[in-house]
Amino acid sequence: MNEQPPHPEPIPAANVTVQKAPLRPSNGQGLLQALQRPLPAAVAILALLLAVQTWTSHSRINTLRRDMAQSLQKGNAVNAETAALAREVSDTAKELQIKVGVLESRQSEAQTQQLALEQLYQDLSKNRDEWALTEIEQVLTTASQQLQLAGNVQGALIALQNADRSLGRSDKPQFLNIRRAIGADIERLKAMPAVDLAGVALRLDNVIAHVDTLPMLSDEKPLLPAAPVRSTRKNAPKAAAEPAPETLSLGQRMTQTWRNWSQEMWDDVRQLVRVRSVDTPEALMLSPTESFFVRENLKLRLLNARLALLSRNEATFRDDLASSQEILLKYFDTRARATQSAQSALRQVQANNLTIEMPTLSESLNAVRNYKAKQ
Repeated sequence: MNEQPPHPEPIPAANVTVQKAPLRPSNGQGLLQALQRPLPAAVAILALLLAVQTWTSHSRINTLRRDMAQSLQKGNAVNAETAALAREVSDTAKELQIKVGVLESRQSEAQTQQLALEQLYQDLSKNRDEWALTEIEQVLTTASQQLQLAGNVQGALIALQNADRSLGRSDKPQFLNIRRAIGADIERLKAMPAVDLAGVALRLDNVIAHVDTLPMLSDEKPLLPAAPVRSTRKNAPKAAAEPAPETLSLGQRMTQTWRNWSQEMWDDVRQLVRVRSVDTPEALMLSPTESFFVRENLKLRLLNARLALLSRNEATFRDDLASSQEILLKYFDTRARATQSAQSALRQVQANNLTIEMPTLSESLNAVRNYKAKQ
């Protein structure tokens, strides 16, 4: 706050005491009177000056009072604003203190969680290698079983490559022996002769799908005479379609008619009686029901051969294909093109060699197990 200026002290009026000089003898009395004459005027002038000075001082004091009052009002307004700002700052400080407290509590929670995560990461890092090796061992065991039971070379290769890639991501020198064993098994599987099991199975499926359309010996039917060829042209002149008939005598026309009639009769007789040499006469005497079961038996044989192919059962595969060939030779017309195609497809299937000894993944499995045993 502004300090109030001190009030000026009023100037005291000068007390003029006029002392009358004692009367002297007559010779100096005139001089004394001459000196006493201007005193009242001086006293009046002095009083006037004192009055002017008093009025001026009073005016200055009033002005100073007004200025002081205005300064005090401004100071009070500033003090009020300062108090309001101080309250706002106090409220803001309280809010900040509350927020700081919340942040400190959250920071403590985050630190606790971070410590828990670090501990969990340490636990995981200790067992990560063991878990990875356990997973790789399970994958290799499954791939080895599939390789021995179903001959799934591609599945075993994928399993070995995934295991090697997983070990390569860890980038640890202690896994070099395991990766070396896995690499040796991969090269061994790649060097094996490939058997197109899918292609052989598709050929068998194609033969099975066409069994119902293969002609049988018991389905032999006489051939129908060929239909006369008719011209498809419309509005064509007859002279351009066929030559003009020549003029024949009566004998020539009778001879031509006899030849045509005898040729037609011979064609009919030839269709009624056909002579064939069949090794199994009972194949010609099959009823429709027996023909149906013969076709179904052929399908079952081919399906069994397909299953034996996928399971790499060489003996069953060969036996079923041989039985299928015998059924085709015995009951089906081998002169038909469809039957010959089926026989050719079966001979191509029989040419595949399924007796391939599958390697084991024992080297990779032993490397993994030996490393786990040392831990």
